[in-house]
Amino acid sequence: MVLRPTPSTWTQGLDVPSQLFSDRGGNDYELYEEDDEFVLTIDMPGFETEEIGLSWDDGVLNVAAEHVDDERGRKKTYHRRFRFPKTVDEDAISAEYTNGVLEVELPVADAVTRGKEIPLEG
Repeated sequence: MVLRPTPSTWTQGLDVPSQLFSDRGGNDYELYEEDDEFVLTIDMPGFETEEIGLSWDDGVLNVAAEHVDDERGRKKTYHRRFRFPKTVDEDAISAEYTNGVLEVELPVADAVTRGKEIPLEG
């Protein structure tokens, strides 16, 4: 006997597996801030290093990957965007992919004070 998860109310009348509508990839990453840097780890098994692309654009890290298995006629893709609440030193971002886990380190940039100091009288 196969137990199926209870479908949500809007899918109850449909004859489709509820897994089809689940939040796929929702638990595939961990993001935390430590020692003035963000550390992002993503579980991405089945990809080769050269199949993964990372880009940084105006506070957003874009992670994309594509793997084609010609023997099985399958294609596996991954795409996720991460927005960061603090300014990141984009020149110091580093990444490593080992044993199916991508780890990206994003150092927080020093805050730059802009403008001029206003004298206070009193």
